[in-house]
Formats: sequence, C-alpha cells, structure tokens
Amino acid sequence: MGAGNKIIVAPFLKVNAMALFPFILIRDKRMADDVMLINHERIHLRQQAELLVIPFYVLYLLNYLLNLLVYRNHHKAYMHIVFEREAYANEANTAYLKHRKWQAWGSYF
Repeated sequence: MGAGNKIIVAPFLKVNAMALFPFILIRDKRMADDVMLINHERIHLRQQAELLVIPFYVLYLLNYLLNLLVYRNHHKAYMHIVFEREAYANEANTAYLKHRKWQAWGSYF
C-alpha cells in the first residue's frame, strides 16, 4: 500500500475503488497494489481537498447529471465528468501529483 494513503477494504463496493475523503476504498485488498488505480483515486482526493470536499461531490453529481442529459448513456456521462477526465488522463503518471497545478481539473471542461 502506498505511503500516506488511508486505504480501506470495502468488499460491498460495486466498483473497484472510490475516493471518499480522506480515504481510498477498495473492493479487494489486492487492488491496493494496483499503482494506476491508487494514483487515479489519489488524484480524486486532491480534487476533493481543493474544493473543500462537499462542493466536489456536488459538482461531481451535477456534472454527471448534465452529461447524462447530453449523452443519455451512463458510461459516456461518467467518462465525461471533468474530475474523471483528469484522473483517467493522468493515472499512469505516478509523478503527476508532484507537479500538478492547482485545480487542474478545470482545464478538462
């Protein structure tokens, strides 16, 4: 498990992982070794911290709902959420959070 990550195994999850500030929930303990998955969730933790947590969840949900109206498809709506776009675009770059600009998610609109 990565240093500084508060990872909790939550077998009830319907997804592989979820960032729920300040924790990363994973469905299976083996997922703690998935560097890209953990980095993706760490990007979400940074986004949540920047927006003081609650506003992140509100914006995330609103962005999803607007995308759902546009795309009329859950997967497309999810993949076009600005927070997900940033996380997916940078999940393979483990150094990303070291040089990431403040509120970088804004450039994914």
